[in-house]
Amino acid sequence: MIDPVTLAVLKGRLEQIADEMDATLFRSAFNPIIAEAHDASHGLYAPDTGETLIQGKSGLPIFVGAMSFAVRTVIEKAQRDGDMKDGDIYIFNDPYEGGTHLSDFKLVRPFYRDGKLFCFLASVGHWHDVGGNVPGNYNPVATESFQEGMLIPPVKLFEQGRYRQDITDILQANSRQPGSLYGDLYGQINALDLGIQRLTSLLDEYGDDTVKQALQELRDRAAQLIRASISELPNGTYSCDDWLDNDGIVDEPLKIALDLTIEDDTMTLDFSRSSPACAGPVNISRSTAIASVYVAMKHVFTDVPANAGVLDPVEIVIPEGTLLSVHAPKPVGGYTETILRIIDVFFGAIAKAAPERSNGCAYGTINALSLAGYRRDGRRWVMFSFFGGGHGGHPEGDGLNHGNAPISTATIPPAEILEAAYPVFFTQWALRPDSGGPGRHRGGLGAVYEIELLEENADVFLFGERGRFAPPGIIGGGAAAMTRFTYEQADGIHSPPFVSKMVGLKIEKGQHIRLETPGGGGYGIAGERDTAAVAEDVRLGYVSPESARQHYLVSLSEDGVVDREDTDRLRKAAVS
Repeated sequence: MIDPVTLAVLKGRLEQIADEMDATLFRSAFNPIIAEAHDASHGLYAPDTGETLIQGKSGLPIFVGAMSFAVRTVIEKAQRDGDMKDGDIYIFNDPYEGGTHLSDFKLVRPFYRDGKLFCFLASVGHWHDVGGNVPGNYNPVATESFQEGMLIPPVKLFEQGRYRQDITDILQANSRQPGSLYGDLYGQINALDLGIQRLTSLLDEYGDDTVKQALQELRDRAAQLIRASISELPNGTYSCDDWLDNDGIVDEPLKIALDLTIEDDTMTLDFSRSSPACAGPVNISRSTAIASVYVAMKHVFTDVPANAGVLDPVEIVIPEGTLLSVHAPKPVGGYTETILRIIDVFFGAIAKAAPERSNGCAYGTINALSLAGYRRDGRRWVMFSFFGGGHGGHPEGDGLNHGNAPISTATIPPAEILEAAYPVFFTQWALRPDSGGPGRHRGGLGAVYEIELLEENADVFLFGERGRFAPPGIIGGGAAAMTRFTYEQADGIHSPPFVSKMVGLKIEKGQHIRLETPGGGGYGIAGERDTAAVAEDVRLGYVSPESARQHYLVSLSEDGVVDREDTDRLRKAAVS
């Protein structure tokens, strides 16, 4: 067994390799979704199975699980073709084999030592535009993947170190933003080059066998830790159901259902009661569903290292035919909305077993918003971005205001960056009062974004959720506010018929669109919240005086001071 000090050093050094790869791409990418929002990830993967060995701390957690499937896809192709060599780099975006959706391009590079395959290095990044019917690729009315963008199977971008320009030519020809694509692609290539350099130096310093031993020890420890954590939970089956607003095609809710069974140090996650595959793009592949389970577990079991060992004691049941296990050409562009609901039902089920480990649900949608048009000089512009909301109240305090979705560690692209890159002006970018779910620990606040168009006209597309089913709280906590989207036309202000999804909207110069995002669900009974905390929420504008009285049973004077007598009366009446 490797000694603890050496193991700790190697763990840090290996993670640093992935972190440096992340930083290289973030600093060189052309599109703000990678450069500013950090929608990308890098890692090291096992040579035989593709399992995650090491993952960077700056990339998106959802890619930790998904990229192992992507690497496995390359392994299977290499076994069929028998032609993988040192210096090869594979590129593809197949969401059914490698997970997620068509916007996420994966580069996988085998790493050889003395002629033997040591591991794989991989990079994934969300490209700005990859064709399809909708600029930015979040097409809320897609009924097959062909309407969402180009699908590239695993092909060699580099063959024994020789760059294949024809592959890049094909990719650029299918994008509305070929320059952005080119810059992002080379950022990923450079990140892989750096990873090769750093890993080579590490192996030269410590030796191949020692590093291999460390990787195996880290995996074994993750499996041991997760088993120990599960064994602390009470045995039993705990169920939770939640809903998607609709699939963008049929205006009917879709159920995401989980039956979670704990038996000693093992866990079974059964999603069999979930809705069947749907016509619209909120379906996901099985690999994506498993990746989202991994992220959900890491939120609850925070001390476990990020590698494949996390899923060793977990059985995941996802029957064929559900919207959580689809195949081509079923549309999957809105995968983010569905995996967020998987995380929500996991939180809800765990809350019934061990509320001290769970939290109210986060806002539950990335609200992917795209504006596109032509500048006066004829140049094409495409603004695609996602937006933040509130996180759930938790055992130790209030939820985060205006955070990003719990599938990621990404950041919200700043207004200044978006305004500098595109012909838009944010007339409002603010926290949304009363949007956090009431609770002993309040849910975090969502946000209000109002955008004015500065060019002559633009097409607008929205792919969101939580317009009809609010983010729930737990153990008595209240639900948060829901998504609200409005847009300006010559005859006034309107809302989408499907509430959280919109396609084909055209606006003109000076007109506005307004997105109000959900908050997070509350934790615990709101009437038990400290009265001074409620008064401070009102002072900060987080909670209105009316909500303080209605939900928190706290009466305030006009100058914001707690009326003790009236508050005691309200709270005693609620108990009786």
